[in-house]
Amino acid sequence: MRRLVIVSNRLPATIQMTGQRARFEPSVGGLATGLDAAHRKGNSIWIGWPGAMDAVREGQRPGLERWLSERRLIPVNLTASEVERHYEGYANRVLWPLFHYFPERLPLEGGDWDAYESVNRRFADVVARELQDGDVVWIQDYQLLRLPALLRKRVPDVPIGFFLHIPFPSSELFALLPQREQLLEGMLGADLIGFHTAAYQRHFSSAALRFLGAQTQVDRISHGGREVQVGAFPMGIDVASFAGRAEAPEVQALAAHHRAPDTQNIVGIDRADYTKGIVRRLMAFRDLLERHPELRGQVRMIQVGVPSREQVSEYRTHRRRIEELVGRINGEFGTSTWTPVQWIARALPRDEVVSLYAAADVMAVTPLRDGMNLVAKEFVASRVDNEGVLVLSEFSGAAAELAEAVQVNPFDIERTSAALYGALTMPFEERQSRMSAMRTRIEDNTLNDWVDRFLGSLERRMADRRREQAAGPVPLPDAVVTRMAEAESLVLLLDYDGTLVPLARAPSLAQPSAGLLEMLRTLVETRGTEVHVATGRSPELIERWLGHLPVSLYAEHGAWSRPAGSLTWVGRPLAESTWREPALRMLHDYAKNTPGALVEEKRLGVAWHYRWADPEIGALRSRELRSQLTDLLSNTGAEILHGDRVIEVRPAGISKALVVESVLLNARPGALMVALGDDRTDEEMFGALPPGAVSVHLGSGPSRARYRLSTVAAARELLADLTRRRAVRGEPRTPRETPPESDDEVAFRSAAVRAPATPTTVHLVGPLPRRPDSAAVA
Repeated sequence: MRRLVIVSNRLPATIQMTGQRARFEPSVGGLATGLDAAHRKGNSIWIGWPGAMDAVREGQRPGLERWLSERRLIPVNLTASEVERHYEGYANRVLWPLFHYFPERLPLEGGDWDAYESVNRRFADVVARELQDGDVVWIQDYQLLRLPALLRKRVPDVPIGFFLHIPFPSSELFALLPQREQLLEGMLGADLIGFHTAAYQRHFSSAALRFLGAQTQVDRISHGGREVQVGAFPMGIDVASFAGRAEAPEVQALAAHHRAPDTQNIVGIDRADYTKGIVRRLMAFRDLLERHPELRGQVRMIQVGVPSREQVSEYRTHRRRIEELVGRINGEFGTSTWTPVQWIARALPRDEVVSLYAAADVMAVTPLRDGMNLVAKEFVASRVDNEGVLVLSEFSGAAAELAEAVQVNPFDIERTSAALYGALTMPFEERQSRMSAMRTRIEDNTLNDWVDRFLGSLERRMADRRREQAAGPVPLPDAVVTRMAEAESLVLLLDYDGTLVPLARAPSLAQPSAGLLEMLRTLVETRGTEVHVATGRSPELIERWLGHLPVSLYAEHGAWSRPAGSLTWVGRPLAESTWREPALRMLHDYAKNTPGALVEEKRLGVAWHYRWADPEIGALRSRELRSQLTDLLSNTGAEILHGDRVIEVRPAGISKALVVESVLLNARPGALMVALGDDRTDEEMFGALPPGAVSVHLGSGPSRARYRLSTVAAARELLADLTRRRAVRGEPRTPRETPPESDDEVAFRSAAVRAPATPTTVHLVGPLPRRPDSAAVA
């Protein structure tokens, strides 16, 4: 059985100081409570912050460290400044409010990002140090969003799961974060990412698509050469434990103490956090008393507000607001014998919490936004009598499971008030029916079930990955790179978009950097090296970007070619394209009706790009367009290609396999041919390579290629390495003379060089002339 390595910001036990004496107390929160049960099973360690160890006297530390070691708890010690800037700073002043839909609470400047990154790196170092062969890592929550990627760099093959316990916001709101790309990249370092609800999962996938250009499916995201699984795993609770305590005589006695004759209880139990909706709940209760004066003296609200982040000024202000509102309600409606609101501003022992659940006629769980809210499930588990009514915010994760609760919009004070009245007056049979159905549901998804489902999904994902790796390309070995570097004659066939440069949102934005241009120039000048760049771009565009380099260029997937050192673009003879104009009209119509989409007109083909469109709308319109193009272009000699957020129409029979044929005609004897590409059009190139050639696919997914690299950066690093290693083999080569141009080629060059971006009729000539010293690749 694999060892489980749980990683969370805080350990399940935190140091508490009583005078000069330090001791560990259980940490507060659903995360610590929930995972502690999994940790106690045995084969696991737990890594996290233990509390302020720097406040502990030296003489006490060995005993505290021994206490942690006995419980398999591994501390990540942080300074007071790191805790303030990472946890209280970026995590809770930036991520917490934004993920809970409170963008107005974001700080005006700063935000402590550097501390957040630094602490995540510290965690990565500790986890990497503690790992053993066969371990599975499970990282928890928003304080450690960067950790999966940072750990992946240190230990590439370790299975990593990540679970977000708070909501993931819509991509429009997530867009406000200056570090949005870094956070997404961090999470995508995991193999499996879990959320409480399908809505949070969709929001994350949309953000990854929108800001990283990742390829997304229902439960898969492909990015950076890896495929990551995403899923909804609603967290459960220890149902039997709560039900057992609810039946205990001492708890029943406490519950009886909370009940008063002829008085109904509305109970709320929350951290005193602005996301929990306590203020609006109190306002709804006030509205209830105002609209239904007959309830005065007959109902009371017991509101527990567990102090939370009291060191943060916003939380102290929020608590004062709650207490002022409680005072106003009690002053306005209270009598000498009846207090409408009982405010309890402290943490309660578990038995007292369960006794309040048992004494509640109505349980009000009305957060303004919440990842799950386990209080709702704890209330249901504690009602072994099938009594009580749950009033639940539709903006809590629990609402997706507990359909029989009375669900409310907590921002609507009047309707929340009406829901409380309906709950107080609900008939007995309906109360019993609703509660029974909810109890059955939570019994089918307990805490153990949640842990088993997540870890089981992670294990299945790793098994799938092993099968994919066995069937598909393998990582490019060092020995093959050495073979390239030492080859007497090296022929490189390089795709452009997604291989030499990252995929861009618009064709004009994919221009090469100065560093890339210099690297290609240096590489092609090393002895015995040829570089051929094959792209779907038009001749005009690729000429503008790379035409000054001594490399061979191929445009529109091989329909056009220009040998190194020549100014002549040569086109292959093709039949007249009767399909072009109707296809172009259809693409323009779809571009007009899809904001962010655009049409690229090439000399032969046309393309509809939707990388800038709304991801969901773009995907929907692309499916419609493909269907209509298929009907329009049937039996016309045109071919439809669906790439990464682009649909292209080109003449049938044109492919990058033609590039391989041209290169083979002119290759030196014994040359080693190496092809790099990332998409469907490059598969045609891989399939045409001769035996002994090296094919390298960029990214994840199946491919004909034998080897794999993860990213554009990895491909650039490979080319830079080849440049360095081949440069030491001898002096730069002397370029061979280019064969003289024919009259037809001169005519074509004149037209091509002056050609505008829109399609122009030019004279087409035949295949490239064969070099007299060329031979097929050995």
